[in-house]
Amino acid sequence: MTRWWSCFRTALRFALIEQARNRLALFIVVLFVPLWTTLAFTVVPRTPLRFRIRPVGRTVVMDGNILVQINGALQALSLVMAFMMFVATARSALFDQRLVRSGYPRSCLALAKCTALLLVAVLVAAYTTAWMQLFWRPERLLVLGAGMFTGALVYGGIGIVLAAVLRSELAGMFLAIMISSIDVVLQNPLINPDADSPVVRFLPAYGAVQTSVAAGGLKVVPTGCLLLGTGWAVGMAALGMAAFAVRTRTHHSRTAQGTATGIEQAVRVP
Repeated sequence: MTRWWSCFRTALRFALIEQARNRLALFIVVLFVPLWTTLAFTVVPRTPLRFRIRPVGRTVVMDGNILVQINGALQALSLVMAFMMFVATARSALFDQRLVRSGYPRSCLALAKCTALLLVAVLVAAYTTAWMQLFWRPERLLVLGAGMFTGALVYGGIGIVLAAVLRSELAGMFLAIMISSIDVVLQNPLINPDADSPVVRFLPAYGAVQTSVAAGGLKVVPTGCLLLGTGWAVGMAALGMAAFAVRTRTHHSRTAQGTATGIEQAVRVP
């Protein structure tokens, strides 16, 4: 068990290093997220819009710029998280396979990637929520952060899944943009007057959007929205980890005596 946790710590360290090396993603987080949320709030008119929170059976009326800012923040989060996890997973593919052949349990590698996803999602969601609070005060700040967090988790898992089937970073970014645009734009009441259509319930970010809007305009905690968003996040993470397990499977086995040496050689060159 001690060796397993040692493997986990090493794998987590490499996963976080890989995230830190993605300067484009960090640039997008630091500059694009504040820019997009600021423009959404200041440019879009304050005309009140109705939004149906289906899981709690309530309709909220909020200023259009606030609704669009929530929607835009989730779209920015989805793009950033999908891109970050896609790039990190794709770039570490050969190294992950080398670690598995060297004796690293795939379970600890998968858990390390899930932990890295959770940590990155927490940081990005907290940063976005804090920036939005500069413009208006949500009824439930923590619930708003939870909505942003679940949206980040869902698209982080989608990024891992895309990395299992694509090799081009350009293709991964393009698909992430297309998926998130279709998903979030269809739930924008300013663009789509039928944003509360029953069809949108099947979209990945539906739970995150419902949770975030409810947090902005209702004093109740939308448990149903949170559970729905969490379900999507867990499902996407599980699918991503299954894809990771398939990608790193190996038919080679090593003896226990050679495992330690292989691990030392594998971690020496990230």
